Amino acid sequence: MIEAAMIWNEPNNKSHWDPELDPDWSRFANMAILAADAIAAENPAVTKILGGISPIDADFMALMKQYGVLDHVDAVGVHGFPLDWNLWQIQEWPQKIGEISTVTDLPVWVSEVGVSSFGAEEVQLWGLRRTAELLLGNAPHIQWYSLYDLPREWGATTRHREAEGSSYYRHFYMGLLREDGTPKPALEEFLRYTPAMGLAQWFHFEDPRLDDAVAWLKRLGVTSLRTGLSWADSFRPNALDWYDRQMEALADFDVTVTFCFTPEHRGMMPHHTSPPLVPEEFAEFCATMIRRYAPGMAVSPVRSVRASAA
Repeated sequence: MIEAAMIWNEPNNKSHWDPELDPDWSRFANMAILAADAIAAENPAVTKILGGISPIDADFMALMKQYGVLDHVDAVGVHGFPLDWNLWQIQEWPQKIGEISTVTDLPVWVSEVGVSSFGAEEVQLWGLRRTAELLLGNAPHIQWYSLYDLPREWGATTRHREAEGSSYYRHFYMGLLREDGTPKPALEEFLRYTPAMGLAQWFHFEDPRLDDAVAWLKRLGVTSLRTGLSWADSFRPNALDWYDRQMEALADFDVTVTFCFTPEHRGMMPHHTSPPLVPEEFAEFCATMIRRYAPGMAVSPVRSVRASAA
């Protein structure tokens, strides 16, 4: 079920990792190495990806290289939203990927790219078309964010919230489908780019949209999907039941699963962005999920004996 495992989400963004608790990212680097090695021990065939960085920052990537993190992963991820939040223009996408490629020879996955329809749905349509022109053929994986608009009552995963002003509300209009499930103009355009372009869609715990999402993904011709399994959710009642249901529903897709979010009671501070008190616990969560949903191929005793004899 799992093709690739992404270790955390946007580690250089304080909405996802607290730089006040880890100002030099050494705690993150140690945790990422432990997680990557735990994933590899369970199934070395699973591609290990350093969590997509946002902003796209070559200096941060160089720091991860210095700490040795890049020696333990197979690819790195970048996230970009130049029409909404980043301080660069959309035509700079090739340059941004190039900046990361000067630091590492690892493949650079564009694991999140999107355009909000907050201002106008026509802007999203144009942004999708221009993104496809700039990225298709220039990155091994491209995952558009997202299928659904975010329901307003759920709130966006950001530390800034309403203090961002109108920027905060852009989070709620990233979908190809409106909150009521009706298609935006960009949906039909997206059909032109699948399966070369994948999709990123986060599912909340016991998300009621799961089955509808699967139907839409198949209708759109999507084969590559990025989603997440939250470490924090693992402490909820019936967590494994939800994980099983989610992964079973997504079994027909090439899934990149993102492991992230610190449980409040296992962090240095009670927040999902906190470094864990015991980083090995996050690594064990990653290993457990790989063992459950992407188990490695066991070597039979007969084959082992023959290999030894040879």
